[in-house]
Amino acid sequence: MILKIWDVEHGACAMLTHRSAYGVEGRLAMIDSGDNSTTGWKPSTYIKHYLKRNVLDYLFVTNADLDHISDLNNLWKEGITVSTFFRNRSVSPEVMRIIKEASGELTEDIERYLDIHAGYVYPVDVPFDESMGGISVRTFWNSTPPFYDTNNLSMVAFFKYGPFKILFPGDLEEDGWLALLEQPAIRAELIDTTVLVASHHGRENGYCRALFDYCHPRAIVMSDKAIVHDTQGMTQTYRQRVIDHWPNGVLVATTGKQRRVLTTRRDGWIQFNVNDRGDFTIYTECYG
Repeated sequence: MILKIWDVEHGACAMLTHRSAYGVEGRLAMIDSGDNSTTGWKPSTYIKHYLKRNVLDYLFVTNADLDHISDLNNLWKEGITVSTFFRNRSVSPEVMRIIKEASGELTEDIERYLDIHAGYVYPVDVPFDESMGGISVRTFWNSTPPFYDTNNLSMVAFFKYGPFKILFPGDLEEDGWLALLEQPAIRAELIDTTVLVASHHGRENGYCRALFDYCHPRAIVMSDKAIVHDTQGMTQTYRQRVIDHWPNGVLVATTGKQRRVLTTRRDGWIQFNVNDRGDFTIYTECYG
């Protein structure tokens, strides 16, 4: 499994694919579709002009806010076909539109999200777990009621390849975490999670201490930019949660250093190359 978490500042975007023993990459999945307004990097441009693909086989949107979908409509403008769309399907299209209208202007990306949220309702022709070379996914979410905010309605997605498992929780806040933790199935999934992507870009309101009663990740990743809010100062808190069970963290091949928390603001893009035994190598864009 090749998984790359892109530097899209306070947005979210990751891509994953399976690479065969002969170096051939299979179907492409993307988790969120944020872009980097500072560097100009866009997932739609990368898929179309660098990967030379016209099809995005699987799109997962963990959160319906703009920072997770800021390049969504450009996929259509670039002529990229999105075959399968994963999101929190418990929220009706009518309720989701009301939620988004109440939160502000409906940009073209949000309108595109609302359109595909309503329209992608047919059975999946090519199931993810059967078509990604052994990579599997399991998703969870809260429902309406009791939640009517996009953060706590985030889709939580566990991607697994062999014993390796990475968790993308969107922008889930503490109340949403606590509600999900009432489910035995998600508690069971958390126990052997290898890497946690910090909720809400590592902000304080995405942190839930109770989560770490079940989840003991070897590393935590934050998709963020330079600290501009007091609530972003959570790196040390997350680092301590790793130290509790994995004092040495993980080795980054690019730098030769042991790390417990990786951030896109410091490391640039972050790539995990994982074999079917669960062994993984981490590469980063930056060498510092």
